[in-house]
Amino acid sequence: MARTRITLVVQNTIRLTDHLIRVRLGGPGFTSFQPNDSTDAYVKLVFPGPDGETVRTYTVREVDLAAQEIAIDFVYHGDEGVAGPWAAAAEPGDTIELMGPGGGYAPRADADWHLFAGDESALPAIAAACAVLPADAVGQVFLEVAGPGDELFFAYPEGVALTWIHRGDAAPGEALAAAVRSAPWLDGTVQVFIHGEARAVMHDLRPYIRKERGVPAAWASSISGYWRLGRTEEGFRRWKSELAEAEKAAPAGV
Repeated sequence: MARTRITLVVQNTIRLTDHLIRVRLGGPGFTSFQPNDSTDAYVKLVFPGPDGETVRTYTVREVDLAAQEIAIDFVYHGDEGVAGPWAAAAEPGDTIELMGPGGGYAPRADADWHLFAGDESALPAIAAACAVLPADAVGQVFLEVAGPGDELFFAYPEGVALTWIHRGDAAPGEALAAAVRSAPWLDGTVQVFIHGEARAVMHDLRPYIRKERGVPAAWASSISGYWRLGRTEEGFRRWKSELAEAEKAAPAGV
């Protein structure tokens, strides 16, 4: 069955940081948008081009029911990619088609503490999750960005510690993984949300959380890559599929 497409209209754009652009989308099509309760809610954006359509996946940073708008944050690195340049050039009145939202994560009230880690691609979902945490929540947030100009203010409870990590010339995810591994491990049951560059997440942080720290799958169900260095989204999906098949074939305990 073909996914239902919704056409939304650009309301405004704002440059949030050196490499992050927020686009607010609304218009008549918003009445067909059905928000869900996931703080990692995402949509598939359809970008037309001379060689056909390109679909890219983006987190919904927030839904404003009163204004009938959604906000999506785009990482922008000049002419690189499809979505970033579109966001940089977008003007009020432009339209874009999308499908969704999907999603599957939200902070659990029965967790003793929360661990969030990610890069710019995970920042919208982590910020959205922190916004719904109760005032007495305890947790740690690790966010890797290019440099100081990419730090972005967002609200989080007093009991949550936020650490910004500046990537510099290091490979994406390298400094993030090191920071998470070296951080104190809190007592009690933790719920984990980790997303970012796939190799760092899947080959370093996920084994650390699941095997070394022994966090059960039920409490660490949202650990995966959002993107893969050097690959398009299509290539990244193939890489994820190959990794999943390899993990299925591996002997237990490997």
